[in-house]
Amino acid sequence: MLFKGLEISLTGMSAQRIRIDVASSNLANANAINPVTGEPYRRKVPVFESVLVKEGNIPLNEVRVKEIAYDESPFKMKYDPNNPLADKDGYVTLPNVDPLKEMVDMVSAMRSYEANLTAFNTHKNMLTSSLEILRA
Repeated sequence: MLFKGLEISLTGMSAQRIRIDVASSNLANANAINPVTGEPYRRKVPVFESVLVKEGNIPLNEVRVKEIAYDESPFKMKYDPNNPLADKDGYVTLPNVDPLKEMVDMVSAMRSYEANLTAFNTHKNMLTSSLEILRA
């Protein structure tokens, strides 16, 4: 029970790391088109779930990644008749990634990671103080 708070903070940090990884992958592929199929990159979104774990009689929740899903929002269309990937009307289908949204999500995930790290360190310091009291 003493270390469960540390574990919960660690699962939170892990979830935020995944959010950062997915957002940075989306950002890196914001203009990517598969050269073989001509399909644009589809934005990925992490889906999380809260998992109930019991520690003695105390129910606690941890966060876990359920899946990395694809964002089904429509692709962007850009008029570029000279592009070899343009359709008959001169439009090129581009990824459904908004770089600004990805940057905001990365900053949000970093702040959440920092909050989980602060909770982890606070819990660790309380455990250390408790051990020092017991030694006295």
